[in-house]
Amino acid sequence: MTSQPLTNDPSPSELPVTGRSIPEAAGPRLHYAWVVAAVCLLVLVGAAGFRSTPSLLMDPLNMQFGWSYGIISLAVSINMVLNGLTAPFAAALMDRFGIRPVVAAALTVMACGSGLTVFMTQAWELLLCWGVLVGIGSGAMALAFSATVTNRWFFARRGLVTGVLTAASAAGNLVFLPVLAWLINSYGWRSASLLVGGAALAVVPIVLLLLRERPADLGLLPYGATSREQVEQDEQNARKAVRTVERSAGPRALRVLRQAAGTRPFWLLAGSFAICGATTNGLVGTHFIPAAEDHGMVETTAAGLLALVGVFDVVGTVFSGWLTDRLDCRRLLGTYYLLRGVSLLFLPVLFARTVHFSMLIFIIFYGLDWVATVPPTVALCRQWFGADAPIVFGWVLCGHQVGAAVVAFLAGVVRDQLGSYNLAWYGAGGLCVVAATCALMLRARPGDLPGDGPGAAPGSAPLAVTG
Repeated sequence: MTSQPLTNDPSPSELPVTGRSIPEAAGPRLHYAWVVAAVCLLVLVGAAGFRSTPSLLMDPLNMQFGWSYGIISLAVSINMVLNGLTAPFAAALMDRFGIRPVVAAALTVMACGSGLTVFMTQAWELLLCWGVLVGIGSGAMALAFSATVTNRWFFARRGLVTGVLTAASAAGNLVFLPVLAWLINSYGWRSASLLVGGAALAVVPIVLLLLRERPADLGLLPYGATSREQVEQDEQNARKAVRTVERSAGPRALRVLRQAAGTRPFWLLAGSFAICGATTNGLVGTHFIPAAEDHGMVETTAAGLLALVGVFDVVGTVFSGWLTDRLDCRRLLGTYYLLRGVSLLFLPVLFARTVHFSMLIFIIFYGLDWVATVPPTVALCRQWFGADAPIVFGWVLCGHQVGAAVVAFLAGVVRDQLGSYNLAWYGAGGLCVVAATCALMLRARPGDLPGDGPGAAPGSAPLAVTG
């Protein structure tokens, strides 16, 4: 059945889109966009185990194999770099081949990488399994996946949905961190690798059964799109996307990078997001637990604190998504980075053998800010880069992962050389000031609403911009 263009005289109850009859107004039934969002949330929760594991493996691998913190951190760094480099290509692959096959393949690769670590005896095997295989697989599970789903299925509530999906990673930490810490203490580190690999494989059938590519596949409009003009704009954006997709995903991702890299907003977003990665996944996510153990805290207690960061991260990220739909995203980002920097400057004096009230205050404060930066960053990519925003965000996310990788490795070297992480915490606090400056240097596009706004047509902003 071929696509039919919209005409000026549709029947009162239907509009033809991509050859299907679509109700102009949604009935009382739950929109399938929410089912897709729920599946994506489950996928991201299942994949979160891979992000929870590295910090727990530092001491066990150091004790069993004698590998330095720097070597183990190098595996984490390779993982993060490949995660970032894969993200934009994964977004383009999803455009060309579909979300379901890309996500199912990525989960399988991650499970294989984690499972094979139980047989390793040499450091290069850690670099290959946890660094290369898990890094490539997790790249497709990165935030570009959330951005692609949100752009396709939601016209309204995009900021809120982005916040919820982003918070799924934190929710995964809540599930996995305490369990993995208990498993490692009780049965050894190999049990943790097997658990996260099995969790990834368990999600694959759900993806294949329930995930759908686009609303039009089910004869639906995106959630929140009810007017004829909105459908026409979506049709125009879809035709534009078809014309710009090359025969393979790689050239498209590189073309989008080449165009975006000629703009000032891209580098400000990528630079600030690199610091975001450096001060979250790279430093705290990787080194908080071994740093706490340096001060005599037991691993399960430190893992519980990091999981508690995830509790408040869920609240902070969802609330950030709500704010993104209503406030100036540039000011939101600047505020988030400044608050994060202040909290990191205080952290070195808060570590102790037991958990004090001051550490709980840090966990709450820092947790609310952990990935609150994601919804406004996604919204700014959408404002500036329109229909190519998911791929642009994939490249911005690449910067996030490169920043995380560099700091994850350098913090391990600092610990090896100085016997303490203090210099890393202070340096991260200073970097947050730089990130806040980058966010505030972004100028507003003429006519932009706060955040993205449900009334802004997706893909309406051109890619080739100056400033």
